[in-house]
Amino acid sequence: MTKVRLEIDEVTIYRPKKRWKLYFVIVAEHPTEDDKMIVATLPQEPIKLSKRHENSFQFDTDEKGSEGLFVLSRELPKDRELNVHIYLRHTRNSTRDLGEILKDMESGIGGDAFGIVTDIVGTTTVPWLVIAKKAIPMIGKILAKIPDRDFGFLSAFERFGEEFEEQIEIDRAKDFSGDASLVYSWSVDNEN
Repeated sequence: MTKVRLEIDEVTIYRPKKRWKLYFVIVAEHPTEDDKMIVATLPQEPIKLSKRHENSFQFDTDEKGSEGLFVLSRELPKDRELNVHIYLRHTRNSTRDLGEILKDMESGIGGDAFGIVTDIVGTTTVPWLVIAKKAIPMIGKILAKIPDRDFGFLSAFERFGEEFEEQIEIDRAKDFSGDASLVYSWSVDNEN
């Protein structure tokens, strides 16, 4: 069985302010049901950047054994494609309950939400909200109602082609639709 893994390695903010409390909203394809998606907030507490971080935070370092912020691990889809959306948000709330965001989404999506699950894509502690694929356009509208700063969205869609046969991990760098950028990595693990 071939598994794919997504990690966030670095986030950079392009604004003059030097203090941020950042979190990600992740939307990914459901691993077993084609008509569903899953949504999570990461990490469980916002990432606090201060002046010393110079508007950049690295999850992955050069130290041996260092890894990025784990997002998901799942079996490689048969079509060798995986669609993941990442939203970056800043909260002014020093004690932001990120689980509240999932509850807001669940109530905002209504009948197209199927409850919160854990242990679905290699994570046992991160709760994921299962939603209908047709409810994806509602996510942006629900996030817009949450009084946190929006740094936008980026697509981490990946087509796992021949380049993954030569390299087991590939880093990608992309800009959010707002004033920020992200470095993330996809890796492929062939388990026997």
